Amino acid sequence: MTDYRQMWSDLGMDLEKHDQLTGALPLVYETVYLKQPNRPRAMEYFDLVVAEIHSLRIAELVEHRRRGGKVCGAFCVFVPVEIIRAAGAIAVGLCGGSQFWIPDGEKVLPRNLCPLIKASVGARLSGTCPYFQSCDLLIGETTCDGKKKAWEVLNNFAPVYVMDLPQMKRPRDLVAWREEVGLFLDKMEELTGRRVTPERLAEEIQLQNRLRRTLERLYAARKADPVPVSGKDVLLVTQVSFYDDPRRFIEKTEALAAEAEARIAAGEGVFSPGAPRILVTGTPMAIPNWKLHHIIETAGAAVVCEETCTGTRFFEHQVDEAGRTLDEQLQALAERYLKINCSCFTPNPGRIEDILRLVKEYRADGVIYYNLQFCHGYAVEYYAVEKALKERGIPVLKVETDYSEEDTGQLRTRVEAFLEMLR
Repeated sequence: MTDYRQMWSDLGMDLEKHDQLTGALPLVYETVYLKQPNRPRAMEYFDLVVAEIHSLRIAELVEHRRRGGKVCGAFCVFVPVEIIRAAGAIAVGLCGGSQFWIPDGEKVLPRNLCPLIKASVGARLSGTCPYFQSCDLLIGETTCDGKKKAWEVLNNFAPVYVMDLPQMKRPRDLVAWREEVGLFLDKMEELTGRRVTPERLAEEIQLQNRLRRTLERLYAARKADPVPVSGKDVLLVTQVSFYDDPRRFIEKTEALAAEAEARIAAGEGVFSPGAPRILVTGTPMAIPNWKLHHIIETAGAAVVCEETCTGTRFFEHQVDEAGRTLDEQLQALAERYLKINCSCFTPNPGRIEDILRLVKEYRADGVIYYNLQFCHGYAVEYYAVEKALKERGIPVLKVETDYSEEDTGQLRTRVEAFLEMLR
């Protein structure tokens, strides 16, 4: 077995603290994932990714940088990764899903702030996440006030570039976002010293569209009854997509989708036919945040879809591949990314339309609205979502939580009661 400690040390990590972080993950992963009955065999690849989460992919990033390449870390699905890769850099998603990083984040941020933001900043400050340590540039965005101010704090510890996302979707907002996407391309060329050509950008647009279609194919399999793959497993696959090599990820996820389709043809599933079907909507679930899915699925229901940034918001909508000039390609990128229905937009009827459509497509029996504590955008938007669902007779349960395990018993009781009502 390769010893990666020297690599981590070279990245400036706190090895003792890192041991504490990684020491807890195997037990949690075994409980949540490996004890699932009848898992698809293709999930073995994703198990390996988690087992070597701070090793194999990090070694690839280190080698890329050794050859003079750059690595960029993005916090949000609004960052156009196609541009990063077209400039010759590697794009990785930066997770903030662990309670372990919260105390370090609270050293510089207020306690009554979203745990995702505190964990993201804490991961960098603690020196325990090699993805943060491997990045030449961190890329933030203005999707909420907490993030906007947190990037200012984080910039004291690592270089941060912030993309200014409009808060409305009027024609003039698209114009402003198109300009922002162009400025981002300029920044990537400055960082890498490489010019982005229409040919390279077209290649990366096509690649990312392939990745999106692959996830669409996997999600489509979840429309079957019985469900051929658990919601926990699909959530993990989507989480891995943010930092894995995109070509390798597509290959492995296609294999999983094919296995799921074969199971559908054979009438085989991981839950009993007729098990309650749940759509989860709300705030993103960064790795290793698997708490809600684990509670739902160990209570006998199947999570069949996620209307979240670690779900359909990440892969729905293709970038138009017809553009032949940089201007046309950047316009297509701006248009596609502005279709994401984040709660930061006002008004935001598109998200309600998405939820209603997905409930129908995935034949969900009920909706669980997941909100991280102090995430005000999604908390306030619950009013409109609940109203729309109740008008159509669709049961909905709102849960507000953080990354700790302290409320697990309470959440389990509420979820079990909700599922009993559905039955």
